[in-house]
Amino acid sequence: MFQLPSDRVFIIAELSANHNGSLEVALETVKAAKRAGADAIKLQTYTADTITLKCDQPDFKIEGGTLWDGRYLHDLYLEAFTPWEWHERIFEAAAAEGLVCFSSPFDPSAVDFLEGLGCPLYKIASFEITDIPLIEYVASKGKPMILSTGIAEKADIERAVDACLRQGNKELTLLKCTSSYPAPIEEANLTLMVQFKEDFPVSVGLSDHTPGHLVPVIATTLGARVIEKHFILSHEIGGPDAAFSLDETEFTQLVHNVRLTEQALGNSSYALTPKQAAGRVFSRSLYPTQFITKGSIISDGMIKSVRPGYSLHPMHLGDIIGKTVKRDLSLGARITLDDFE
Repeated sequence: MFQLPSDRVFIIAELSANHNGSLEVALETVKAAKRAGADAIKLQTYTADTITLKCDQPDFKIEGGTLWDGRYLHDLYLEAFTPWEWHERIFEAAAAEGLVCFSSPFDPSAVDFLEGLGCPLYKIASFEITDIPLIEYVASKGKPMILSTGIAEKADIERAVDACLRQGNKELTLLKCTSSYPAPIEEANLTLMVQFKEDFPVSVGLSDHTPGHLVPVIATTLGARVIEKHFILSHEIGGPDAAFSLDETEFTQLVHNVRLTEQALGNSSYALTPKQAAGRVFSRSLYPTQFITKGSIISDGMIKSVRPGYSLHPMHLGDIIGKTVKRDLSLGARITLDDFE
């Protein structure tokens, strides 16, 4: 069974609607995601009819300050969906590039379809976190699950996690997400991602819609194991998600900065790196400040803690004050405890 890596952040390029209605664009986007350093490419598996109703009632018209205000849900999803007959080609292209390919299913028929393609893990989209029957069905497949929390209250997350656990699925990752497109950076609320680890038996990560890559870098410092960002071949192709997606150059920079951040974080070991160990020569140690003849009694000032660090450790200064020197010591000679009695 596929497992998310434990030694580094799993970086997902979200294709979403950024194929802009072209299979060739979708396939080229897979190649670009690999060049940019992504670990995975993620699809969305739905049709307009499996995600909403073809209905012109006010409930089905998008309002509220989004990029898509004034459009009906069915029309938007008819434009944005990834045709199911493309999926196999995209999965194959990802495999050829060494990328993990997976998807967000939006109804049970999509789950069944993806199972036929050997989908290695699943993501529950933010707006589906309240669909407990769907979550249970996905969880029953025994694959790792990533759940986005963009519109979730704590009770929603509790119900979703419990639904997975009831199916015996414990391979869960919660993504902090702000379901605004694009999302203001001041609404990222990354400390909630940290809280997830305390409140639920999960790994954590980020599904990010903020501009740029600062928020993913911060999330990495806070323990994110998964970073997801919308990815587009070129902003010039446009489309419903273009405004909050990164192109290849931008995504490459995101990956670069996340990997540098991982290196900077390191681990909690006290063991010195080779450079740190080499630098210990510039620490302090005990050296004679003058020529000291054999038989002299050491008094204050005759031996001093100075750089470099090749000689006796400074913690022994008190041990040798008042002791007799067993041999002649020249200015700056290295000493040991055996030189005194």
